[in-house]
Amino acid sequence: MEPAAPRAFPPIEAGALLATVTALVIGVGTLIGWAAGSLKAGLIIGLVLGLPSGVFTVYRRYRGSL
Repeated sequence: MEPAAPRAFPPIEAGALLATVTALVIGVGTLIGWAAGSLKAGLIIGLVLGLPSGVFTVYRRYRGSL
């Protein structure tokens, strides 16, 4: 048996995954901040955690493609 060929790197899928995960984490952080009484602090924490989370998710998903 031959090993499966690696998938080609689809930039549109990687961009969509990056945007989705980043927006999801920012939204969750904002909701937690809103529930805690500080919308701005939740938004900032969501941004700080969301960007690296999105990049890490894309890296983990497509690490073997390049």
